[in-house]
Amino acid sequence: MGRSEELYEQAVKVLPGGVNSPVRAYRAVGMAPRFITKADGPFLWDEDGKQYIDYVCSWGPMILGHNHPVIREAVERAVKDGLSFGAPTRREVEIAQLMVDLVPGIEMVRMVNSGTEAVMSAVRLARGATGRNKIIKFEGCYHGHSDCLLVNAGSSALAGGHPSSAGVPEDIVKHTLTAQFNDLSSVEALLEAWPGQVACIIVEPVAANMGVVNPAPGFLEGLRKLCDKSGALLIFDEVITGFRLALGGAQEYFGVKADLVTFGKIIGGGMPVGAYCGSKALMEQVAPCGPVYQAGTLSGNPVAMAAGLAQLTYLRDHPEVYTDIAAKAQWLAEGMRAAAAEAGVPVAVNQIGSLLSPFFTPTEVSAFVDAKGSDVGRYAKYFQGMLHHGIALAPAQFEAMFVSAAHTQAELEATLAAVKAVFPQL
Repeated sequence: MGRSEELYEQAVKVLPGGVNSPVRAYRAVGMAPRFITKADGPFLWDEDGKQYIDYVCSWGPMILGHNHPVIREAVERAVKDGLSFGAPTRREVEIAQLMVDLVPGIEMVRMVNSGTEAVMSAVRLARGATGRNKIIKFEGCYHGHSDCLLVNAGSSALAGGHPSSAGVPEDIVKHTLTAQFNDLSSVEALLEAWPGQVACIIVEPVAANMGVVNPAPGFLEGLRKLCDKSGALLIFDEVITGFRLALGGAQEYFGVKADLVTFGKIIGGGMPVGAYCGSKALMEQVAPCGPVYQAGTLSGNPVAMAAGLAQLTYLRDHPEVYTDIAAKAQWLAEGMRAAAAEAGVPVAVNQIGSLLSPFFTPTEVSAFVDAKGSDVGRYAKYFQGMLHHGIALAPAQFEAMFVSAAHTQAELEATLAAVKAVFPQL
């Protein structure tokens, strides 16, 4: 028994399932989770001192790799001045100004403490601004764990029912309507069934919580048109895609404008943070300017703002990062497809920018129904094999791999070598 197994035995006695977030549990792959002691560049080290090449990247924030000196030094400087003030700071103004400069269509930013908070608040704002109650989401898309969005959710809630969690009253989710990703007709049918009642359509521009599923050509553009026609607001949940697909996120990458956009992960540089953003007209309906209430004791935390500002500034000053990480992910995806064909293993590898995901299915994956057809047992064996070879992946089929600027060709080649060793054993 290793140190991680020993710690897990202790953890399950004091933490539900031994973890503080279900996505960290290794239940789907039949193991005890690795307990991590440190991270640097593209690497993690566990309690037994084993080194891993990391493609979880803290579930996305570490676009520059772990422990990047620019971010670490910014945090160290901030900590010296205090951890929390409960008052406005210069840094939160500067990061908001930078986000407005970088992201098309947004004029104001409200900082919160997580992606869940950001999405919950954006939906509340959409309802307040439109005077409507119903919302449309997509099956298999995960938007955090607020009650009204835990319906047909993805990520660690993927196996849930309707709603996807106990403790969520039917009275709350009755206003949440579910459409099919990449199927505009399913959205149109809901809008026609509830005319003038839908406040917003919320979508992950790239569905990255059922594995990575790219939007079909015309899908996002179609959502924009349907919102314009119906009077609903379009919300892009960019907690994952924001500042990862491009400096301007999915709006820049796909050329489609949303009314409200939510961010998290990368804008915190590894610290807890979220944000929702939109036009001045919409955002000034939020308290203290308007009637839509939202608050947060630690929102705009000075240490988190320092980390996020450092990371976003670096990305602005080094736009070549995006070309680099996309090329790395494409190289890895193509190598995985070739390895699967050689081993005779049915694998569909989806990739866009620095996001990729292997699905153990012989069919293309363009919707939730396709993702659900994946062989999760085979993924578990794949995960175990890759971990044995020193590659850290998400412990569930329905998650993304994240490539960072810290991954060099050496790490990519080591990863592909592990894939070639593991695939024939599946």
